[in-house]
Amino acid sequence: MTSKKIILTGDRPTGKLHIGHYVGSLRNRVLLQNQGKYDLFVFLADQQALTDHAKEPQKIIESVGEVALDYLAAGLDPSKSTIFIQSQIPELAELSMYFMNLVSLARLERNPTVKTEISQKGFGESIPAGFLVYPVSQAADITAFKANLVPVGNDQKPMIEQTREIVRSFNNAYDTDVLVEPEGIYPDNEAAGRLPGLDGNAKMSKSLNNGIYLSDDIDTLQKKVMSMYTDPNHIRVEDPGQVEGNMVFHYLDVFGNADDAQKIAEMKEQYAAGGLGDVKTKRYLLEVLDRELGPIRERRLEYAKDMGQVYQMLKDGSEKAQAVAANTLDEVKDAMGLNYFK
Repeated sequence: MTSKKIILTGDRPTGKLHIGHYVGSLRNRVLLQNQGKYDLFVFLADQQALTDHAKEPQKIIESVGEVALDYLAAGLDPSKSTIFIQSQIPELAELSMYFMNLVSLARLERNPTVKTEISQKGFGESIPAGFLVYPVSQAADITAFKANLVPVGNDQKPMIEQTREIVRSFNNAYDTDVLVEPEGIYPDNEAAGRLPGLDGNAKMSKSLNNGIYLSDDIDTLQKKVMSMYTDPNHIRVEDPGQVEGNMVFHYLDVFGNADDAQKIAEMKEQYAAGGLGDVKTKRYLLEVLDRELGPIRERRLEYAKDMGQVYQMLKDGSEKAQAVAANTLDEVKDAMGLNYFK
């Protein structure tokens, strides 16, 4: 049995990953992986993605490959982390079934994250049952690997709490300690935890066409940076400008490193006083962004040359993950008395 703490994290494959995903979780996963102190499980939540994309499975199928490329390009290493596909682990669905009996419909409907997402997606009265119960599926994902730690955005705190409740309910109901109660790991940088879109919208998303993707080439990156929302009242260079709510400065705060801090502070001061144009600030941001995203983009292009190898990595990771989940499910069924033929 490993003495390392176990981390589980993942993404819904509904498109390529953008820099909001990168600073919100992906960059931190790579850091945690490389510390050598954890067993890291990273998964593509294709079943969860189908809860609101059931009639467009091709989108999910194509996105699995794209997200896997983003993972590898960002620095996730299959020799250090177990990278797998949710639908290839049938034990997760069985665990979900047992957990659903421990959660009331009212409790699911009260989950703030689910309520927000239902409103955003405009389901009205036609909420897919699978979508409403996805916090239970998420609890199965986490507990199947006995994850101690789950790195998520701050908006996912209610999901972690629901998993903790399910673990306590199960362990109490069956007088066992087989399931592990996880803790969330949340972004230190509040701004990075919820990176807004290029247009200043609170959410960066494909549907709003307001994101920068890890796969964007340099020309696309430049066009997007030059189109960013700044201060609509900052018409002339000499005009005083608003730093607060200006996406260029927000992104500089997130992506700038310690060496950039002094220059960013000076630019903010000059911009607020008047005398610094938007084009100049955007050019500097482009430089800062490309310093971080350029190597990722190049690695992604290399991995994309051999998708067979990428899918083999996912297959190997899924087989390894299934062995772990099967062991947990066996313990769960022992606790419940369902292993009739042992």
